[in-house]
Amino acid sequence: MGGGGCAGGDCVQRCPCPTASDVTTLVLVGKVGSGKSATANSILGFNAFASEYSYTSVTATCQMGSTMLSLGNAAPRTVQVIDTPGLCNMNLTTQDTRKEIAKCVDMSRDGIHAMLMVFSAASRFTHEDAGTIQSIKMFFGEKIVDHMILVFTHGDQVGERNWRSRMLTDMNAKHLQEIIRVCGGRVLLFDNKSSDEMQQHTQLSELFDAVDSLTARNGGKPFSNQMFAQIQEMNVRKEELCAEEHSAEDKLKSQKEIYDGYIMQIANMVEEKINSTIQSLQEQLREEQKARQEAEEKVTAAMLRSEEETQKLRENLEKAREESEKAREESEKAREESEKAREESEKAREESEKARQFYEKFKWMECTMM
Repeated sequence: MGGGGCAGGDCVQRCPCPTASDVTTLVLVGKVGSGKSATANSILGFNAFASEYSYTSVTATCQMGSTMLSLGNAAPRTVQVIDTPGLCNMNLTTQDTRKEIAKCVDMSRDGIHAMLMVFSAASRFTHEDAGTIQSIKMFFGEKIVDHMILVFTHGDQVGERNWRSRMLTDMNAKHLQEIIRVCGGRVLLFDNKSSDEMQQHTQLSELFDAVDSLTARNGGKPFSNQMFAQIQEMNVRKEELCAEEHSAEDKLKSQKEIYDGYIMQIANMVEEKINSTIQSLQEQLREEQKARQEAEEKVTAAMLRSEEETQKLRENLEKAREESEKAREESEKAREESEKAREESEKAREESEKARQFYEKFKWMECTMM
């Protein structure tokens, strides 16, 4: 699958228009200045798109280029590359952004084999960079990450040796490591300035090995969703309307009107999708906040119960200590009383013994006197 339309003069080709089943479609997305257009040109093998280092987007609108590519002993393949403006830098609620996303979806309406998320390896990977993935997921849905490949440009500035291991072990790049994990470890380094044909061939081979592996992992099918199917149906109706015109001038005028209306329809679908996604995210956020609040309330209640139980335990221990002390005192008192009774008993015995002895002595004296 692959092969969208070439509309509005935004298509550059170096091969005959292919059929959808013959095309490998790649969409490049990233922030302004990341090197999307230069990477697109490197893939195509010619300068289809304007490319220069800039803080403002050089690519003003979605553009598509295609070429026939031969790598090693593999059969030639038609590659379709869609270069996008800095969609990740734009406000997703603006009409221009919706229109550009609509063009991108129209150009790739037969499916996206790989979405190349382009970042500069020469710049620090930030939380904002990580947010670009979320922006793409907001429109295309969660499944798009299964078709993502991370491409880092400016390979000439970072050096090829050990770059991957450095990237994966950098403790200051947790956002990057998380994105790499989400994208299944699919990471490539591109040097778009290299004139070394061997290096150019190697990095293209690595890219399409990753694309083919990705496609195979996804059942041999490109990324698509319900919106893509709806756009395909809309495109068929658009072509049928265009075919009804007879005058070349009328046909040209009608095609433009139909195309503008067609793009507007897609833009409206994009807006509905974004609004639906935002609503879903807001609902998810509310549920997470509710769950967090309930968890906090449970923790607070548990802490209060724990404090109450601790206080109760402390009181019980104090009571037990007091009772134990009282019992000890009573035991000591009983021991003292027992000792006193023993002493009194001993004294009584001694007095009894003295009385007996006195009695016996008295009787003896009485017997003697008689």
